[in-house]
Amino acid sequence: MNIKEYIPISDWLPKYKSVQLKGDLSAGLTVGVMLIPQGMAYAMIAGLPPIYGLYASIVPLIIYAMLGTSRQLAVGPVAMVSLLTATGIGAIAEAGTETYITLAIILAFLVGGIQFLLGTFRLGFLVNFLSHPVISGFTSAAALIIGLSQLKHLLGVDLARSHHVHEILLQAIEKASEINGLTVAIGVAGILLIKGAKKINKAIPGPLLAVVFGILAVWGLGLTEQGVKIVGAVPSGLPSFSAPAFNVETIQMLLPMALAISLVSFMESIAVAKAIQAKHKNYKVVPNQELIALGLANVGGAFFQAYPVTGGFSRTAVNDQAGAKTGMASIISAGLIILTLLFLTPLFYFLPQAILAAVIMVAVFGLIDIKEAKHLWQINRSDFWMLMVTFIGTLTLGIEQGIGIGVILSLAVIIFRTTRPHMAALGRVPDTDFYRNVERFEQVEERDDLLIIRFDAQLYFANVSYFKEKIEEMIKAKGEKLQTLILNAESINNVDSTAVRALEDLVLDLKSAQLQLFFTGVKGPVRDAMSKGHLTEKIGINNFFMSVQEAVDCHDTLKKASTPNNHQEFTLQTNV
Repeated sequence: MNIKEYIPISDWLPKYKSVQLKGDLSAGLTVGVMLIPQGMAYAMIAGLPPIYGLYASIVPLIIYAMLGTSRQLAVGPVAMVSLLTATGIGAIAEAGTETYITLAIILAFLVGGIQFLLGTFRLGFLVNFLSHPVISGFTSAAALIIGLSQLKHLLGVDLARSHHVHEILLQAIEKASEINGLTVAIGVAGILLIKGAKKINKAIPGPLLAVVFGILAVWGLGLTEQGVKIVGAVPSGLPSFSAPAFNVETIQMLLPMALAISLVSFMESIAVAKAIQAKHKNYKVVPNQELIALGLANVGGAFFQAYPVTGGFSRTAVNDQAGAKTGMASIISAGLIILTLLFLTPLFYFLPQAILAAVIMVAVFGLIDIKEAKHLWQINRSDFWMLMVTFIGTLTLGIEQGIGIGVILSLAVIIFRTTRPHMAALGRVPDTDFYRNVERFEQVEERDDLLIIRFDAQLYFANVSYFKEKIEEMIKAKGEKLQTLILNAESINNVDSTAVRALEDLVLDLKSAQLQLFFTGVKGPVRDAMSKGHLTEKIGINNFFMSVQEAVDCHDTLKKASTPNNHQEFTLQTNV
């Protein structure tokens, strides 16, 4: 066992150089400064007191820095996971209560446990079952829900918690007369400040500037007396160590959401980790090790009052741009959070909630991917509609249902595409030995006495019926002049027992219809399966060829040697 594969810090730390420290220090402080307001804001999304966002920004960061394979990924509270946390626990307990906080910590432990097990058993490939259009549609809808959920803090009015956009907007319209103008002004100023800083330089901590502005404005102008709501007293000190107190009933209640969060958060994390790693050639992101690292980060965090975390898009981008070279940058960020908890929490007393809402809105509205929808409309309409169905379903039905729709859609598309794979009738390219799809190449030559078919998928129980139906259609379309069927098998990677039985029936049916059957380009695993099923001897070893042209030449030779009989009506057997 190579310990460096399981504990990556043992690989890069012994080789750590002073020149790397400069970049890591700059990036660690920059991300740490961003993480203070973001962590507090995302904790509010999760329905937790702001301090829990800082608690979730210490131990998970350190554990991931030790075990993660990405050198730039910034782990911590993120908007998507925070909203999923609120969705999962909000139906069980009242936000902000002791019970709610306890459940959030237990949820982190469960999420971590699931991720760790998935990584240990090398099941990271499961996230591949969620297609990119589905993820894009879900993320865009969730971003709208997250952003609008902060409308109450931006407007200074009390709106009932809801995960449906139309309900939030209707409530806001009904309470338009209660809007606090000063709160709106502070929130809008915060948004402009954050976006303005980002345009000047992405490494500038816009959220921190907005926080400083908000605190000074409220404190200097005495705006609390004019109805501007503030965070208030923030507890100081580090989170205490305590084991999550859970029972079987609690696990049963939280397990579905824990599974959803573990998969969604891993997808978000691995996507940004791979995107950043593409710019750096000195290391490789290993998905299963990432699952283990994120899992243990969540498990470890749960013992120090953290709620679920993952790698975030915006902070990772800033981390990379600020010069992060190793996981030391994350350790430095965690150190800054520790100093904040020990000495700086009194400074956040006058922090307006509108500023935290501004931080959240700027972060999440950047996740709305309109360009992807336009791109899919132009290149693949079926993927576009997958995106739109997931988007609309998440908006109208809610986050949990949106995830469910996304999973079902992705699996349905996989099943549909594997059960109805591409099949092509081939014709000869003039003056060559190449054969191409007759529907794509107008100049190819077709012959009435030959039917050449290419099946572009593995042949197994789920697509055997489609395979049989298409061959029957193609044979009937050829008419009575057809003498030979050539099956180009170079794209068939595997056949199962059901497929072998179907091919056996095809052989018998073609013989009864006095049609010849030739195979070309059969791969080793397929030949092995056909041999074990005694199909090779039934087809005849002389009916297998290396190329389509060889099979065509054999047909022509046999045609000259004998006068073919008219074949009988062809119908495939249906006993498979």
